[in-house]
Amino acid sequence: MPSSAPSFGELLGKCQRPAVHLEMRDFYAPTERFEAWQRGERIDWTDRGSWWHPYDQLISDAVARGVTIRRARIVSEPVSEYIRWEHYVTHANVTAGEQVRWLPRKLATGIALPGNDFWLFDGTLLRVHHFSGDGAVAEDEITDEPAVADLCR
Repeated sequence: MPSSAPSFGELLGKCQRPAVHLEMRDFYAPTERFEAWQRGERIDWTDRGSWWHPYDQLISDAVARGVTIRRARIVSEPVSEYIRWEHYVTHANVTAGEQVRWLPRKLATGIALPGNDFWLFDGTLLRVHHFSGDGAVAEDEITDEPAVADLCR
């Protein structure tokens, strides 16, 4: 189902304060990059032109204008192959300017977490990701309900 939510680029482009991304799945829909990694292909991190993508530039531009971008990944242990790949490609996130942290799921038991991954922009605008069973994004929704955003502070 196509989303009527503003694009990630639009939301991040308007962001003035920190942006926070929470990821809680152990697997997302496979990408060409993930499948290449599974075949043993590795990124040449010294050749930025081969791996730097528009997403990385959006993050870098936001960080350059003073927006702090934090990402938290809650993962099961032992980690899935997909999470091992995410750990590998986190080099790109960090190079772009994100602050990335990992939390084992067993340490998150006492934390009241939402049911879905999300991005929080400016402490009030929440973009929630709804996934299908195969890990693909089914749709995104936007909410600016203060009670929801308060959970993320």
